[in-house]
Amino acid sequence: MEPEKLINSDAISIAKNIREGKISAVKVTQETLENIATRDRELNCFTNVTMETALLGAAKIDQQISQGQNPGLLAGVPFAVKNLFDIAGLRTLAGSKINADNLPARKNATAIAKLEQSGAILVGALNMDEYAYGFVTENYHYGTTRNPHDITCIAGGSSGGSAAAVAGGLVPISLGSDTNGSVRVPAALCGVYGFKPTYGRLSRAGVALLSSSLDHVGTFARSVEDIALMFDVLQGYDENDPVSSQIEPELCFPQIHRGMDGLRVAIALADCKSIALADCKSIALADCKSNDDNYFAQKLQPEALAAVTKVAQALNVNQYIKIPEVHRARAAAFVITATEGANLHLEKIRQRPQDFDPETRDRFIAGALIPSSWYLQAQRFRRWYRDRVREIFTQVDVILAPTTPIAAPLIGQKTMILDGEEISIRPYLGQFTQPFSFIGLPVLSVPVQLKNSLPLGVQLIAAPFNEVAILRVAAVLQKMGVVSVGRG
Repeated sequence: MEPEKLINSDAISIAKNIREGKISAVKVTQETLENIATRDRELNCFTNVTMETALLGAAKIDQQISQGQNPGLLAGVPFAVKNLFDIAGLRTLAGSKINADNLPARKNATAIAKLEQSGAILVGALNMDEYAYGFVTENYHYGTTRNPHDITCIAGGSSGGSAAAVAGGLVPISLGSDTNGSVRVPAALCGVYGFKPTYGRLSRAGVALLSSSLDHVGTFARSVEDIALMFDVLQGYDENDPVSSQIEPELCFPQIHRGMDGLRVAIALADCKSIALADCKSIALADCKSNDDNYFAQKLQPEALAAVTKVAQALNVNQYIKIPEVHRARAAAFVITATEGANLHLEKIRQRPQDFDPETRDRFIAGALIPSSWYLQAQRFRRWYRDRVREIFTQVDVILAPTTPIAAPLIGQKTMILDGEEISIRPYLGQFTQPFSFIGLPVLSVPVQLKNSLPLGVQLIAAPFNEVAILRVAAVLQKMGVVSVGRG
């Protein structure tokens, strides 16, 4: 395979070709670095490129192969990470100006270390919203990351650089973080797979946090197989992360092609007529008439609903399920994010207010003014909501929902009209993602390409630690050609 074609393929193919000696890891790394140097001038995904260490790492992989050693599952695969992951020798920016004054990180974040142990090659750090507090990656300090499918549009955020780098063919896989949708939103807008496993499943050691009780490490890729393999490499208990799960890891990659047998799938949409599916059946807590039931069909572009329709019809799903109190879940997520984020950054705001993005600063100040009783009530509601949603998963294995209410808006666009109402775009991009990350559920946003539309995403949601069910459904959809990554 020609190098320029290989670097634009999936991670598993790259690793296979390198292990078989069809191309060297150094050659793949060189081609990747050259591609970044050329294409990233337009996209602005990278804030740092780790050229020297990447080439050294690639040479080590080639040496291992020449000596008959096992270089790892991801041998020679280039990857990059959101710039809130610690990279040894670099300052961990977290999208901020203030952090640029910190000392360089002394060691890699656990997630980076695990990928490198599997043979993957780190090529750099990626742009993001300041302190991961946003959905647009229009960074005040480091510039806007552009959508590879239309450079006049946003890539989404806060992991916008991570999504755009994969969508634009700069790297086959990347790491991001997800508080309220920061992996899934840019994955949907850029047309790639974005995976947020169960809370605590992947180590956050060496990752700058926004909200300790909500933050997840997540992944981006061009195929379900790559997502599954990355997950298997990354999962496992880490004593350096206080919320790391001690549940025994379950390898997903060997199971993803088992098909749909035994899996029950339902749609988190209640406006039955809007997607014209026959024999709508409520299999949860209420009928299909209340406002709560319509939450996932309100204030969204027709294309967002059409994406869910496409997936549901391909799977022959006509079951609907109501998720209770979704509006309150989103409100409580806002309260917890704002309060915990403000608490983390308040001292910096007192000392250097002028060095913040004004919008980020104002959100943190507002969060600092939230009464403690509101925060406590939000956490109490969270426990109630978690228990109610877990009850649903006794009746269904995977739930379908839109990822975002709209396709990627224009860079700089602040508002738009949906259902006759002017809405603020930035917070509204997380309307459908927040209710699931709020209680730590595993979610995969799969890319749906519609005619005459920028990419959109559909969320596949499961019970805690049931990632394999999501990946099995996604693998079926990918095989059918219903979901796919379109190169930007």
